[in-house]
Amino acid sequence: MEIDVAGTGVVEIYRMLVGLVTPRPIAWVTTRSPGGVVNLAPFSFYNAFGANPPVVVISPTLSRDGKKKDTLVNIERDGEFVINAATERHAEAINRTSAGLPPEESEVELVGMATVPSRRVAPPRLAEVPFALECRVRQVIPVGSGPISANLVIGEVVTIHVDDAMLDATGQPDPRRIRAVARLGGDHWCRTTDLFDQGRPA
Repeated sequence: MEIDVAGTGVVEIYRMLVGLVTPRPIAWVTTRSPGGVVNLAPFSFYNAFGANPPVVVISPTLSRDGKKKDTLVNIERDGEFVINAATERHAEAINRTSAGLPPEESEVELVGMATVPSRRVAPPRLAEVPFALECRVRQVIPVGSGPISANLVIGEVVTIHVDDAMLDATGQPDPRRIRAVARLGGDHWCRTTDLFDQGRPA
């Protein structure tokens, strides 16, 4: 198969890309509306992109009708967000928070999660996850226009919260304890429990 991107519909391209570029880690992101409503949304267009300074990137795409989603609106206004761990334990809740609720309704309440105040940013973090990253926005880069177009949000991590129970004997995160989940194409997800080790070359 060969696909001419210019002559193919955006939804078909989207489905092909998310089926090929896998596994994609999930950021479970909290932001806050002007009225104090906590928005909680999952993003599989997400990753860490540097350590000096520590930066992460998420991409809240525009909806299929070309409108900005609540997370992007909140981030552009406040310049802050929190990435919360997306784990196997909460996989069903993560999926449920992808539903499009009105801005005045909180996905946190929808899935019965608890929040705790963040230390350096206004949006709270989830209380029951193994780690959370408080972030301040360095840049928002719109890429394209119209339905499903990307918005690269570059966030600088200003505080890291990690449950001590998720660390190994050397104080490093243990993937066997965190038990993250990731997205594949379509309705497929995967667990990070099938691990193998390879030492890096000298």
